[in-house]
Amino acid sequence: MLDAILGKVRSVLYWFSFVAMMVMLVTIFAQVITRYGFGYTPEWSEELARYLFVYVVFLGSALIMGESGHLSVEFLPNHFKGTFVGKLLKLLTLVCGYLFVAILLTQGTKMVQVMTFQESPGLEISMSYIYAVIPVSATLMLLYLIRDTIRFVKGEDVKHEEVHS
Repeated sequence: MLDAILGKVRSVLYWFSFVAMMVMLVTIFAQVITRYGFGYTPEWSEELARYLFVYVVFLGSALIMGESGHLSVEFLPNHFKGTFVGKLLKLLTLVCGYLFVAILLTQGTKMVQVMTFQESPGLEISMSYIYAVIPVSATLMLLYLIRDTIRFVKGEDVKHEEVHS
């Protein structure tokens, strides 16, 4: 059931990333044209591109975590695969993942609360909407960690998810 939910989440994240990147491309292109062609740049265009980039980075990090696609050194885990030391290394990796996600979730939530009263100058939206991506991505990472933990406890290898869905 968790795999089915995460499969749908993965599809949504892919589409969001694609659309956000296209909007960033069009916005930056329009910004360059208006700046050099007309001597005018809309105040909101740079902010929109920057905030979309932040969303793509954080949500993309969660997505890549779900696909086990982050850069990692696999020499020791591969060398000790199937042994007690290998299982201990995997457990250590999961614990470190949970610690990272816990910090990201708690500090991200604090940032959302602190930024509630600040407004972005160009888009005139609450900065808490921008910072909200931190706890959202941490929650997604937590779901992927739970899935990997369940697989670890069952004795299954953590599968590398298909990149294209």
